[in-house]
Amino acid sequence: MTIRIGILGDIGSGKSYVAKSFGYPVFNADKEVGKLYNKDKKVYNKLKKALPKHIHLFPINKNEITKAILTNKINLKKIINIVHSEVRKKMNFFLKKNRNKKIVILDIPLLLENKINKKNDILIFIQSKKSEVLKRLRKRENFNKKLTDKFKNIQLSLDLKKKKSHFIIKNNFKKNSVKRDIRYILKKIL
Repeated sequence: MTIRIGILGDIGSGKSYVAKSFGYPVFNADKEVGKLYNKDKKVYNKLKKALPKHIHLFPINKNEITKAILTNKINLKKIINIVHSEVRKKMNFFLKKNRNKKIVILDIPLLLENKINKKNDILIFIQSKKSEVLKRLRKRENFNKKLTDKFKNIQLSLDLKKKKSHFIIKNNFKKNSVKRDIRYILKKIL
């Protein structure tokens, strides 16, 4: 049976980096959302219908999505409802495709919130210093603090995620410590 590892942590804590560092197939929900915005006409039409004042262009412009979210709390729920069902389909396809792999990594920001995790999943919490996370977020091309805060508001608390996790990786943004923690975890679960 394939071991499913769910990566948890704060926005900007290095979840995607850690996920890739395991060396097993990774399902990255954020990348899938990006693909949907750029290539999926069906998602565009649903979003345009749900948010006619905000969504005008295909491929979907991230600035339009940002404005919609910042304008009204309900808009974020509408976007999530449309996008998440599609992301879930992509995840199920990924899991089917990789069912013979020893391990798969789920890099899904709302893994627990959307009850995507299974009872046997191994949850790993990525712990990073707040100051380091903020520094890294500010370097992101389209960083928007208000938007980041909106996303944090729909997520479970970091303390709760940490409590539910089987392992904690302290990400000090140095390769060696992350690799060492990953080796330790793989030794424990394999």
